[in-house]
Amino acid sequence: MLTIGLTVGIINGNISEVTKAGFDAAGDAVMFCIGLMGIMCLWCGFIKITEKAGLSEILAKIFRPFIRKLFPDISDDDTTVSAIMMNISANMMGLGNAATPLGINACKEIKRTESQKYGNSVKYKLSKNICLFVIINSVSIQLIPSTVIAMRAAAGSQSPSDILIPIWIVSISIFIIGITISKICEKFLW
Repeated sequence: MLTIGLTVGIINGNISEVTKAGFDAAGDAVMFCIGLMGIMCLWCGFIKITEKAGLSEILAKIFRPFIRKLFPDISDDDTTVSAIMMNISANMMGLGNAATPLGINACKEIKRTESQKYGNSVKYKLSKNICLFVIINSVSIQLIPSTVIAMRAAAGSQSPSDILIPIWIVSISIFIIGITISKICEKFLW
């Protein structure tokens, strides 16, 4: 698209306008990213504070019955449940960027727990727990879609949080559908 735009600009003799538009768009992109960095830093800091203050362990205890139903093989390991809950918490806050390293850590913890429980033979195999976790991570419930709200605010929306109720409906529906399909497939594949 950039090449086509430049070519058309050269053919029409408007290359200076195309260049100006390109520089203006680059400047707008930088300002947009700076606006997003503030909200991302705030929430990433919040996640670190909850982790250091031990709130992840409290969340793990509160949600243990739910995690036990979803992950019966690994729910007895506090570190693994805590890692899963940190990822789910970050996703609930709409922090996809912060949730990514937490999700990688949770996958490592799931694999560590499975290796301890079933031996090293499962260390390099894809497991039903990893598949379910990836589905939960992908279709996470968004309670506060902070990144989307920040993007709408940075783009000049008058009511950036008007999207809350539709996002809640969609994310809860997709979450239930994702887990249901995963559990059905689990019966046939594992």
